[in-house]
Amino acid sequence: MKTIFKILLSVLVLGMLSMSAPLPAQTPFSKGVNLTGWLQTSGIKQVQFTKYTRQDFVNISSLGCDVVRLPIDMTAMTNGSPDYVIDPLLYMLLDSVVAWSEELHIYLILDNHTMDPGTNTSTSIAGMLDKIWVQLADHYKGSSDYILYELRNEPHGISTAAWAQIELNLINSIRAIDTVHTIVIGASGWNSYSELSKLPVFADTNLIYTFHFYDPFLFTHQGATWPTPSMGSLAGVPFPYDSASMPACPADLKGTWIESSLANSYKTDGTVAKVKQLIDQAVTFKNTRNVNVFCGEFGVYDLNSDPADRVAWYDTVRVYLEEKGIPWTIWDYHGGFGIFNKGGKGLFESDLNIPLVNALGFTAPEQHPYEISPDTIGFSIYKDFVQEKLLGSASASSGIADFFSTVYKHTGSYSIEFSGVSQYNNFAFDMSPDKDLSYLKDHNYFLEFYVKATGPQTSFDVRFIDTKTGPDDHPWRMRRIIGQSLAPFDGEWHYVKLPLSSFTEHGSWDNAWFNPIGAFDWTAIDRLEFVAEEAAMGTNSMWFDDISITDTTIYSGINSPAFPNPIALLEAYPNPVSSSSIISYRLQSPGFTELTISSITGQTVGKLRNTFQQSGTYNLTLGDLNISDKNLSAGIYVCSLKSSGFTSTIKLIVH
Repeated sequence: MKTIFKILLSVLVLGMLSMSAPLPAQTPFSKGVNLTGWLQTSGIKQVQFTKYTRQDFVNISSLGCDVVRLPIDMTAMTNGSPDYVIDPLLYMLLDSVVAWSEELHIYLILDNHTMDPGTNTSTSIAGMLDKIWVQLADHYKGSSDYILYELRNEPHGISTAAWAQIELNLINSIRAIDTVHTIVIGASGWNSYSELSKLPVFADTNLIYTFHFYDPFLFTHQGATWPTPSMGSLAGVPFPYDSASMPACPADLKGTWIESSLANSYKTDGTVAKVKQLIDQAVTFKNTRNVNVFCGEFGVYDLNSDPADRVAWYDTVRVYLEEKGIPWTIWDYHGGFGIFNKGGKGLFESDLNIPLVNALGFTAPEQHPYEISPDTIGFSIYKDFVQEKLLGSASASSGIADFFSTVYKHTGSYSIEFSGVSQYNNFAFDMSPDKDLSYLKDHNYFLEFYVKATGPQTSFDVRFIDTKTGPDDHPWRMRRIIGQSLAPFDGEWHYVKLPLSSFTEHGSWDNAWFNPIGAFDWTAIDRLEFVAEEAAMGTNSMWFDDISITDTTIYSGINSPAFPNPIALLEAYPNPVSSSSIISYRLQSPGFTELTISSITGQTVGKLRNTFQQSGTYNLTLGDLNISDKNLSAGIYVCSLKSSGFTSTIKLIVH
């Protein structure tokens, strides 16, 4: 009887304790990736808009990921001091990414990744950060809970106490506008786990505390040139520590901490037990404070690390983080810390590092060897922005090479400006991956574009460059010289149509000039270039728009009657409409899209943001446009859809 009483008493006490102590906090996501190298540019106009698309988010989701951390050089996306106004182009791109995340139920961390590793974080940046986050919070305050704000990546050279005061002020500024979205904060010391305990207790409970993990640094960064001292010469450091496998200290690292670590401390630093002990500092903070903790970055540089040891490290860290209930995003997706095979093309279907993917607990898709096959249909190259599977680049030692010019446009919102550049400067489109255009060349396809030029110059070159396959090969050129007969420099838009079969071999520049030998290979095209080949442009200015490779049986010229309007099937059903009615439309090509519903007097009653959307069919309810029955009195309304310079309208009837 006493035994039963003791058991009941124990159960009662445990129940009371569980009711009085709050349950451990939980983050809404578990694992994902950092999508690096996309928005970490010196300005929004250097961003490759289609480097990642909705399909990449589908692929990431299929791995089992439910979160993407998106590093953004926020400061570079503004007009700079003193106002730091965010460029509208950033919103156009981010709004699309936000839409993909919401649709696919992937959490998206907008990570302010403005950071110079060589410059200490100063308290003077507080005002700049406040201006940027006030704008972002105002723009996204109405978006779904899938969006999170990370205030700044890896503050360093500043005390955690001083940094925490800046964070508190930013939290207050954001909360004055947006009380819903979760904010990600961290400590100084490069978001160090050992600094977390120095953070104050914040009153705001809708926070996630982040830390980064790259220990032992000697292993994770061997081959890296950016630390001080450079570790570029270091290779062969094993994990876990194995005395028989330890490399000798490179000559250029003698006398540094690296020599000392190789000889002494790595014996303990390079063990699984030590890794867990360091992570436990974040675990203790999580449990003591009862807060959400998130490992925003961890990884091993692949240049000089042993592949099997690298996999073992990821497996160790990932499993322990999950055992302790800490969600994570690896650094990175593509790149030297990523999940793709070193030296591959980074293709999801053929280049995933399967042992690493498995070590991370991801669901690996079946892989197939990559084989280039001939393109059999034409494709768009530039329409408002560089199109999918292409990377825009420019060589402009002087003058302007701008892929988002608003000075003149043939269609849409932007064109390419190429003005005042030096001789041999160019703008180009890298095929990613390389393309086999042999079928298109043999079947009467052509390169088409519009050009508007002013000034005395009389010609420029357009050329394809094939792939250098080895030391005995060269990147051969096929070119056309575009002179006044094809595109007069008269300040008017001119349509240029160049059959691929009309290009002639030009030779190759490969650290020296090589005359043509008939070796150009249409089956392995690397680049398309527009070049000031004959002379510097001086006062000349050119604008290019609507660049594509096409078939005359499909269309010939953007203004041709045969050219399909990129907007099709715009309709509403049922019509007469209510808030549950569907607005349906199909985009023939990707583009920035704006959907507006207005009264016949011109008053806007509903609007979809100017958003970049891929080609495909879209269905929206009036409710998606924040239109309810009470917004619509009886009468006739106009639904207008704009995309790629075209507009389509229908009438909506309300009884």
